[in-house]
Amino acid sequence: MQPTPQAACSAQGQGGAAPTHPRDVLLGAQARPRFLPVCDHYSGVEARMRKSLQLQAEMTQEFGTCVFDATLDCEDGAPVGLEAEHARLVAALALGADPAARVAVRVHAVEHPAFANDVATIAGEAGHRLSHIMLPKVESVDDVLLLERALERAGTPSLPIHALIESPAALQRAFEIAAHPRVQSLSFGLMDFVSAHGGAIPAQGMGSQGQFAHPLVLRAKLEIASACHAHGKQPAHCVVTEFSDAAALQHAARRAARELGYTRMWSIHPAQIRPILQAFAPQPEDVAAGAEIIALAARADWAPINFGGVLHDRASYRFYWQVLERAHGTGGALPPAAQQWFDPPEDS
Repeated sequence: MQPTPQAACSAQGQGGAAPTHPRDVLLGAQARPRFLPVCDHYSGVEARMRKSLQLQAEMTQEFGTCVFDATLDCEDGAPVGLEAEHARLVAALALGADPAARVAVRVHAVEHPAFANDVATIAGEAGHRLSHIMLPKVESVDDVLLLERALERAGTPSLPIHALIESPAALQRAFEIAAHPRVQSLSFGLMDFVSAHGGAIPAQGMGSQGQFAHPLVLRAKLEIASACHAHGKQPAHCVVTEFSDAAALQHAARRAARELGYTRMWSIHPAQIRPILQAFAPQPEDVAAGAEIIALAARADWAPINFGGVLHDRASYRFYWQVLERAHGTGGALPPAAQQWFDPPEDS
């Protein structure tokens, strides 16, 4: 759920007119094209997919905004031999989801026999209800082009694509993949990435601690984050498979968000969603400062200002506006000076 560009606000710019919305002023070439929820929650078994959609609706009601994507999984969720039936189920679930839901689907990889039917069925029947399509095992931009053509045949030529980087060869091409205009986000597939090294990376490299210690894994994470930021896309951090270990999840999420430049993270268990939201939420002091700085900037018609003896201009305004967006997107309370930008417009 995006902030409304023309949200009503009480602050007045010079001349008494309502100031231009920060999104219209600040989100230019060097800013992300849009805010995505910081948590991407995966489920593939029917009961869990239904539970994920129900939980998403409940948390949207709780926080006033959709705080995680619910991604319905075909790649690991479809029983062997029943891929077509699973695709129909996923399409039906997406069509029946709450209108405010952000529902995505992970289809099979392009070389899998079920790929074409996945896209034709799910995008063809429910593409208008999807936030994006996740494509696993992307090896090059050619795989993205194959999906792009399949989506066009299904009648969804503008549906965003998220790509899963899972091998050393794919990592080498991460910048090219991120540059494709339909690609909105790159995710790091830890387990397959480690397995693709033929035993050269020990099993510990797949764990919550080892994935931050082994140089090849750490380098992969940094390359993916760099590729995304170079092209205005959002990097999504890999799963923590020790889903019953809350401390491990919190450690991984904090490091991904605060040290490695990630703006999203995968969840594979409902208990992981709230810790991810907390880890990726901005610091309260940054939110408070951001609210004041943006309010002052709006009153100054976005000219430079002095705040606490520090010069601020559109570069720092852009930073603090994105802090406020992230606070809103993670369900955090905003100061009144900032909340006004996220309120729906008043009826005329």
